[in-house]
Amino acid sequence: MSVFSLDPVQAARCEEVRALAAERLGPLAERGVPGRVNRPLVAELGSLGLLGQVFGASALDLCLLRESLAHGCTEAETALALQGLGAAAVAQAGTARQREEWLPEVAAGRAVAAFALSEPGAGSDAAALALAARPDPDVPDGWRLTGEKRWISNAPEADFATVFARTGPERGARGITAFLVPAGRPGLGGEHLEMLSPHPIGTLVFDGVPVTRADVLGEVGGGFRVAMNALNLFRPSVGAFAVGMASAALDATLDHTARRSAFGGPLKDLQAVAHQVAEMATRTEAARLMVYAAASAYDAGSPHVPRTSAMAKLFATETAQYVVDAAVQLHGARALQRGHLLEHLYREVRAPRIYEGASEVQRAVIAKELYA
Repeated sequence: MSVFSLDPVQAARCEEVRALAAERLGPLAERGVPGRVNRPLVAELGSLGLLGQVFGASALDLCLLRESLAHGCTEAETALALQGLGAAAVAQAGTARQREEWLPEVAAGRAVAAFALSEPGAGSDAAALALAARPDPDVPDGWRLTGEKRWISNAPEADFATVFARTGPERGARGITAFLVPAGRPGLGGEHLEMLSPHPIGTLVFDGVPVTRADVLGEVGGGFRVAMNALNLFRPSVGAFAVGMASAALDATLDHTARRSAFGGPLKDLQAVAHQVAEMATRTEAARLMVYAAASAYDAGSPHVPRTSAMAKLFATETAQYVVDAAVQLHGARALQRGHLLEHLYREVRAPRIYEGASEVQRAVIAKELYA
């Protein structure tokens, strides 16, 4: 299949998801409390079968799903993505018991997941994490987790988290192990952080939290690969989220500039406006094609996945920032009024340039791959 076009089934599915986002999910999102997990919204994503599509879906299908949701309801898109990323390591590296216990609950929207990688001193440099997993003298094949995770989406409300800790003395990426840590473990706490974000972001504090080999995801010492495998899958779809927001902003701008009159005619008849909209449309389409290409490369098992994923994430998120900002400018003051679509998108569009690898990190990944 060409990455430059969607087949009729894919196109119809995208339209269906857009409609569900606007009609079924949007009202639930509006009733949510900013900065807290919207469990009714997560449950509805599960009942509609959308969460179940995340596990086992191709990277391209995941991108189409995220783009379509983002166009109609960014909160629903984010809730779905957080479920997917938080449980990705369970799906990819979990034991049969771990998958059977947690994946159906996540897919149904009954269990909320978190991906706990970032720390106060280890954000973009994930290999610098310091959360310690020290051997538990009282439990064979047991550890005690001590330290803090910060800027964790769905924390501290998640029902479980994929947690990355240092089990060995090696520096950098070596000696890191991934653990599945359910909420309620002794010594596990956390708090919300007040962030420019409608979904919860917080800390997880580990004060001797007990874990055993039964909680390990993958292999002991192989946690960095577990993390990168999850991120390589989701990075192109972060780009898809950005494309969905850019597309929504573009559609709003086309409608506004066609109807709004100024200087004796509709805004669209002003060359400066028309050229700006043309630039917005061109960049959005270019970003969409890069995302589709990166997803197709992932699905094909290309050796260039880190590079293409980084390129897609970088270009799409930077493009979305440009398009939303330009849309606000063309709408004028009304776009900054609380409750306006563009006011909402303007707040939403900033974070994707940072999380799951900031734009600067993506450029470093691309350069490293080019010179390899």
